[in-house]
Amino acid sequence: MNDRPNRPHGRPSRPADRNRTPRPRPAGRPFGAWPDDVAILYGWHSVVEALRNPRRKFRRLLATENAARRLEEEAIPLKIAPEIVRPGEIDRQLDPDAVHQGLLAECDPLPVLSLAKAAECDLLLVLDQITDPHNVGAIVRSAAALKVGAIVTTARHSPAATGVLAKSASGGLEHVPFCFVGNLARALDELKERGVQVVGLDSEGPADLVDTTLSAPAALVLGAEGKGLRQLTRQTCDTLARIDLPGAIISLNVSNAAVLALYIARRAVGGRD
Repeated sequence: MNDRPNRPHGRPSRPADRNRTPRPRPAGRPFGAWPDDVAILYGWHSVVEALRNPRRKFRRLLATENAARRLEEEAIPLKIAPEIVRPGEIDRQLDPDAVHQGLLAECDPLPVLSLAKAAECDLLLVLDQITDPHNVGAIVRSAAALKVGAIVTTARHSPAATGVLAKSASGGLEHVPFCFVGNLARALDELKERGVQVVGLDSEGPADLVDTTLSAPAALVLGAEGKGLRQLTRQTCDTLARIDLPGAIISLNVSNAAVLALYIARRAVGGRD
């Protein structure tokens, strides 16, 4: 009789597996399964920008001795007394490849904007089912750098503003509010009714974005990498525009395309002061 535990097909055991001790995690709280009402921030820039943000409410702050000393040396305002822990205590609460730099915070999610308020901004970014948190985080960072007033996306088919996304945004979450909608096409129609020019980025757009007349308020709409804009989204935009590139590579990762498009749009609509 074979009393060894069954293993999934295609994953044979290795001798080293028998001696390897699994890394413990907090009971019932593996990364990616934190409660919906908790935003997890880790890494120096993400946590420090949150500490500087008066709208961000902290529940808990874990810091290693080195990180706590650096917070004090750089006079970072502390909203809550940090719990001094060893690096391994933070390691156990995050994915193995997470670079936390000695800081982990549990916070309330930031307030979200209504679509009506978002429409008052001179430059908006709309994300059409971009689901990769690394890409969305990088986009948020670029949006913060280029003074985007809000990011509009669907409540479903979008990553939570926490964890990997927050780390990739490198503090950008504290500067660009999100607006979550139930139906993107209807939201775009409402933006247009409120006077927002809605421009979709599409490789088959009739003109280069540089040559497209943009005026505030404007919204750039980006689709998921590979899939692009969904058909109804494309039809709802006021116009479509492409980004022409002079080099041998004629397509960009969606986060790179976002920063280039936002730079072009920011120059066009003004408001760089």
